[in-house]
Amino acid sequence: MTPLVPKRLAEAGAVLSGVLYFVAFAGFDQWWLTFVCLVPLYVSLHGQTVKRAVWLSWLTGLAMNLGGFYWLLDMLKTFSGFPTALCLVFVVIICAYQALRLAFMGWLFGRAQLRGWPVPLVFGGAFAASELVFPLLFPWYYAATVHNVPVLLQAAELGGPILVGVVLVAINMAIAEPLRARLALARTKSREIELDRRVIGAGVIAAILALLFGAIRIPMVKSAIAKAEPVEVGFVQGNMGLFAKRQKFGEGLRRHVERTDELRKAGVDLVVWSETSVTAPVDEKIGTTTPHYRNNFAARLGVPTIFGAVLVRRDPEGRHELDRWFNTALATDAKGDVSGRYDKQFLLAFGEYLPLGDTFPILYKWSPHSGKFSAGTSLEPIEIDIKGTKRKISVLICYEDILPTFTNRMVAHADPELLVNMTNDAWFGDTTEPWQHLALAKLRAVEHRRYLVRSTNSGVSAIVDPMGNVVTHTQTMWRMEAEGHEGGVAQHAPIRWMRGKTMYEIVGESPWWLVTFLMVYAAFRRRGEQAPAAAAA
Repeated sequence: MTPLVPKRLAEAGAVLSGVLYFVAFAGFDQWWLTFVCLVPLYVSLHGQTVKRAVWLSWLTGLAMNLGGFYWLLDMLKTFSGFPTALCLVFVVIICAYQALRLAFMGWLFGRAQLRGWPVPLVFGGAFAASELVFPLLFPWYYAATVHNVPVLLQAAELGGPILVGVVLVAINMAIAEPLRARLALARTKSREIELDRRVIGAGVIAAILALLFGAIRIPMVKSAIAKAEPVEVGFVQGNMGLFAKRQKFGEGLRRHVERTDELRKAGVDLVVWSETSVTAPVDEKIGTTTPHYRNNFAARLGVPTIFGAVLVRRDPEGRHELDRWFNTALATDAKGDVSGRYDKQFLLAFGEYLPLGDTFPILYKWSPHSGKFSAGTSLEPIEIDIKGTKRKISVLICYEDILPTFTNRMVAHADPELLVNMTNDAWFGDTTEPWQHLALAKLRAVEHRRYLVRSTNSGVSAIVDPMGNVVTHTQTMWRMEAEGHEGGVAQHAPIRWMRGKTMYEIVGESPWWLVTFLMVYAAFRRRGEQAPAAAAA
């Protein structure tokens, strides 16, 4: 095979794709670039060896990660206490690792292309497989580039974020096809441009179907919302700095209690606080079996509330190094009694635990600001009495709300009427990360056709409707302080209790596992080659 694009130009194209990718992504929000950002990479991969396909795809991933996740530097400096130079090294290592997702896509693509499988099909299939199976420290999905275009998000109800991404990939390939044909013309010196109209047609059809589905489903979902039972929900954003939150937990609690009083007077039926909003650690038995929280603050709230807490399960033999810490969501009823609990299961690397920290305890001495939390195990919803009716609410803590497979498993198990996310994004500082987090979380509301209420310590807090629209949202703590707003903030809006299964909830990732299996098959089996048994016959 002869590459369509020369070596250095192909590498430049790969980097360009990475740059366009992160500029299209949430935070920078030039979403229209999502329709072309993969074009340079797609064209550059044609005719490349497997090694070159891996290299070019990795370059795209590296450029995308370095630009899109630039906030990793501040996060690592805050938590680790390491010097800036060393943190920069860690950022490059993390981004280089995360770029392997696209390198894996390039490996599948390169092998399948070499074995004669249709290039557009293997590019789309390799993309889907990479988003499904490659493990990331900080997950992202291509679908989030169109988080501000709700009509394109609705397909997530059928196939999650990967389906939305595949539609965008098909559009990229359709736009790239005339360029590919011209480059092929220059290479072969033919007089006719051999345009593959099937690729263009597939992209056009994918776009039309996605738009039609969105245009049809949005009014249907609105109708279902209008028929559902209403409830007024509020959230409190404490606006506490990362270390101020830990050192002045009394101030943080005061802000939450005062803002909740405002919400109660406004007629709110349910209030959501942020992750670890009640920062002071409490013995697990005391917190869950005694009136500790009721006596300290919950009885004063006068409204059902879900708040973040830190619970400690003491080692029975008094060895404090073996105590187990939990990042927990607790629910209290209008009287202040604890009625539900959920422990975070997916812990943030470097923030809540150190990778290999249990194996090499000295790592915690080297990184004194990192937590040492244990993961929860239960998918049970929080049950809370609201106006005399027990309501089932599934809580996602921190970045669990950007994990579609985990959320799908939780919703399928619990069948909740509402999704709640509590987050503390203060460790990322005044960056694009809070907006990226919100953009990725929006998809959960669409996938399960339920409202999502997000309360974050430092922003961005929001209420998202089942179509992925933001009903109300705050600004980040830093933006508000710059505008002269001090202290916490509270907002509220009417939402609806929603239930009902979606196609994505039923089938989950099974279609994408099938695509992944087919891609692995294509990577190792030449097109048209008979299986050994058939050949022997």
